[in-house]
Amino acid sequence: SAFNTIIPQQLINKLHLLGLNTSLCNWILDFLTGRPHTTTLSTGAPQGCVLSPLLFTLLTHDCTAKFSSNHIIKFADDSTVVGLISNNDETHYREEVAQLVEWCGANNLSLNVSKTKEVVMDFRRNSVDHPPLTIDSSAVERVSSTKFLGVHITEDLTWTTNTMSLSKKAQQRLHFLRRLKRAGLPPPILPTFYRGTIESVLTSCITVWYGNCSAADRKTLQRTVNTAAKIIGAPLPSLLDIFLARCSGKATSIVKDPTHPSHHLFQLLPSGRRYRSIRAHFARLLNSFSPRL
Repeated sequence: SAFNTIIPQQLINKLHLLGLNTSLCNWILDFLTGRPHTTTLSTGAPQGCVLSPLLFTLLTHDCTAKFSSNHIIKFADDSTVVGLISNNDETHYREEVAQLVEWCGANNLSLNVSKTKEVVMDFRRNSVDHPPLTIDSSAVERVSSTKFLGVHITEDLTWTTNTMSLSKKAQQRLHFLRRLKRAGLPPPILPTFYRGTIESVLTSCITVWYGNCSAADRKTLQRTVNTAAKIIGAPLPSLLDIFLARCSGKATSIVKDPTHPSHHLFQLLPSGRRYRSIRAHFARLLNSFSPRL
């Protein structure tokens, strides 16, 4: 703000030149300097305060699903309702959304309907039309793809859209890797830059989507890694190796954490040496995180 640039003493000098009374000038100087300012807050937590995210998480801890067929996933101020609809009965799903709207109203929160999207995943041969979902008399936009915490999720659960997005972002950053190479930076800096700006993009949430990626999508992503390796002049770990390593690390952390929602999926066989395999009738499940381990 321009008002924040005023230097009080410089202003007072100019007011004197304009002929203002000395007492008035002193009053203005006193008003602009050393004055206490008190503001009474009735809502909100301080922006940038280390406690604010924790306090908001505690505030929303009771925002839970009412029906066992639904789940409410929360991350900071983003909330997602996931509903399993059986026999074309959407009653519980729609009641869950209505309850979420009611909970938000009771907790001084409002849903941004314009930013709310609905994705319907229906793999039945004879799918039916689903009536639009409404929030506060406004229809929620139904889309074929949405971005959830940085990952593009589509209605057919394929990952080409997500792959293209990651590949495009990584390709743009290869330009800076080339410039650093031409600038003659020391060799150890280039792999560090690659891991921080390119590999971090390509492997974002990799345990979620890489297992079900098509061969063409994997090839597209690996091509970026190969290009970066040529620029750096040294081999780089493949995305498949990173995927397997992260899956192993994630599985280990889940097994050690009894409070993790997926902990019950890892059950030891009577021998105590191996874990029981998860039965999967479809490739989508078979190639997802838990069954493939």
